[in-house]
Amino acid sequence: MNKPERIGTANQQPGHQTTTGLVAVVEHPILICLVLSLLTFAVFWPVKDYRFINYDDPLYVTSNPHVQQGLTLENVFWAFNIGYAGNWHPLSWLSHMLDVELFGPGPAGPHLVNLLLHVANTVLLFLVLRRLTLAHWRSAFVAALFALHPLHVESVACISERKGVLSTLFWLLALGAYGQYVQRNTKSQVQSIRKWASRDYWLALLFFVLGLMTKPMLVTLPFVLLLLDYWPLGRMPGLTFQATKPWFLNFQISTILRLAREKIPFFVLGAISCIITFVAQKRAGAVTSLTDFPLGTRVENAFVSYARYLGKMFWPTDLAVFYPYPKQWPIAQVVFAIVLVTGLCLAALWLGRKWPFVITGWFWFLGTLVPVIGLVQVGIQSLADRYTYVPLIGIFIVLAWGGGVILARWRLPRTMIGITALFVLGTCAIWATNQLHYWQNTECLLQHTIAVTKDNWMAYDGLGMHLELKGRLDEAVECFQAALRIKSDDVDTRLNLANALVAQGQVDEAIKQYRQVLQIDPNYTYALNNLGGVLAGKGQYPEAIACYERALRWEPDDAMLHKSFGNVLVGAGRSEEAIKQYIEAIRFAPDDAEAHFDLGSVLAQLGRRDEAIAHLREALRLRPDYAEAKRELEALMAPVPE
Repeated sequence: MNKPERIGTANQQPGHQTTTGLVAVVEHPILICLVLSLLTFAVFWPVKDYRFINYDDPLYVTSNPHVQQGLTLENVFWAFNIGYAGNWHPLSWLSHMLDVELFGPGPAGPHLVNLLLHVANTVLLFLVLRRLTLAHWRSAFVAALFALHPLHVESVACISERKGVLSTLFWLLALGAYGQYVQRNTKSQVQSIRKWASRDYWLALLFFVLGLMTKPMLVTLPFVLLLLDYWPLGRMPGLTFQATKPWFLNFQISTILRLAREKIPFFVLGAISCIITFVAQKRAGAVTSLTDFPLGTRVENAFVSYARYLGKMFWPTDLAVFYPYPKQWPIAQVVFAIVLVTGLCLAALWLGRKWPFVITGWFWFLGTLVPVIGLVQVGIQSLADRYTYVPLIGIFIVLAWGGGVILARWRLPRTMIGITALFVLGTCAIWATNQLHYWQNTECLLQHTIAVTKDNWMAYDGLGMHLELKGRLDEAVECFQAALRIKSDDVDTRLNLANALVAQGQVDEAIKQYRQVLQIDPNYTYALNNLGGVLAGKGQYPEAIACYERALRWEPDDAMLHKSFGNVLVGAGRSEEAIKQYIEAIRFAPDDAEAHFDLGSVLAQLGRRDEAIAHLREALRLRPDYAEAKRELEALMAPVPE
């Protein structure tokens, strides 16, 4: 039976110290927690002055009306809807709404919350590992690596990655509760499963549910609990690796089945979360088909991604916010990755005969990445730094406990071991500080991403959109053109280029770009909407009207299309038809102040004064600072001269 690694005497209890004097003070858990917190704050403190990033932050925060309105009853119900942003994570939405309530719409508050959650995760990881293993300094080293590793910068510095740091808090709380459940019921659990009603068990299940409601990547938790049952909890005494038959398991299947049955509620909840997530991502169009990414390509990318994650863990340079999915990985790289990952799996089984922490740590890393490794491809990235936030804990465990074994064999002085650990952590802190610098604003981040990656059309496109918002249209057009040289069939980038050309006044060239978009995707409603507006501006009303009619056949409930179509019809002198479109726009978006104003203006022009006044008043109710609506309403309400 695998015994937890204990410190001090054989009968020492968890959390108790046998040392005295200065050593006892230095090794006290409270002091270690304080040091870990201060180190994490010191490295990540500059993030408080950073801005929103125009990558995912608009979707999650800055351009999300539900989040910007704060915690209202309507927004709380909205948070539990399935599908927005391709996921179901209501607690993440609620946390962003709470940010707005507490700190206002600026980025400083959300950044500090992310940092506080990262600090809490660091401290909690130390305490959980220490309780499970009774290994004080190794647990502290794992927690410090977790706190300072550069791959974790994105999870802290990106506000929209709140779901990652918050879900990890629930993950660690679930592990801690499960560890207490096992340790308090050790004797009875070896014999049977009669303690399912244990408070700690149900507390672990509750934290698991909260974690799934924050980020569905936590579905792997029940498998990690089984790994912890093997080591360090030692609940699989029948599972061994024979020295004479190193590749075969010698185990009692009843033990495995009993422990798996114990976790049936976890598996059921994980399966439900998988179904909900798949439905949400399917609705959002985030799940790519096998035509776009064949199964063989996905398997290749999975192995290459595992190898790249390991490489970035040991040498964390050239980190980027987005890694493009290549058309095809070089065959030599694929073969190397397959050999590396397979070899490490076999090595873990071999070494696990003597050091069971290797099995737990390696398969923790391997297993927790499965939901995001690309076998079910969501999005267009090949990998992402943020995905390593929980998985790297497994590798850190292998390094801490394995390094301890090696250094003990070499009989190095404790001072030398401490200096080595400090050197590793200091190097991580320097790398993390450098990487954090790139997250200070969108332009800095995307320029860095372009510099350290190859053919990154997404980074060029994102930088172009950012520069367009800043009014730097010439630079924006250059970025969009650079993106299209890499990926000429991307309709979103070509649409962005067309919009920038319109802003530059190059209307004819913009029309060509809109038409190219529609050649690739004939039913792209945003392209039809924008093309219709440009054609109307040139007085080509029949073609413009045809664009809107075509778009509305595909999106009949799109309020923006109805409103824009109404504006074009007014310009064409077809006011009665425009009124119908404005009414449809208001039907689908009753809180759209502009739609009420546009309808009120047309009604006023047609002499329908009372109806016009009603809609103009509604526009002002929805937007009290709406100056145009106020002027038009005052004009209508003014006494008519005799």
